[in-house]
Amino acid sequence: MPAQKTYMAKTGEVDQKWWLVDAESKIVGRLASDIATVLMGKHKPEYTPHVDTGDFVVVVNVEKVVFTGNKWDKKEYTWYTGYPGLRSETAGDRLEKKPREILREAVRRMLPKNKLGRQMLSKLKLFVGPDHSHQAQQPEPREMAVKN
Repeated sequence: MPAQKTYMAKTGEVDQKWWLVDAESKIVGRLASDIATVLMGKHKPEYTPHVDTGDFVVVVNVEKVVFTGNKWDKKEYTWYTGYPGLRSETAGDRLEKKPREILREAVRRMLPKNKLGRQMLSKLKLFVGPDHSHQAQQPEPREMAVKN
């Protein structure tokens, strides 16, 4: 009986597709989880952990994402400025100032924490409003964050 061989993808072999996602009235956590899966390439049979096998994701209407419950008031984003004490703001304040950062942070925290994760995050393109600048790549629409 011949030995089974496991396929390991190489960096140049993987063809990367472009997906278009509409974030209007999608729950942030569910959407971020699905986007992270596509960015890592786990939706493909040729997924390899040490190679970036994921696809590009273009997300429009990021300002229209929703949180469940009262997370707009209760959820806080904190960061360190270099001075004593932390800075913080609620999710509602962040939505007014930087709406793209809510989804970007959620996806970033679901990706690997290394060089490969940063490379995967660079394939995420977020846009406020229904228009985007990647028509030349012809992204295909994809439904994400659908509750089963």
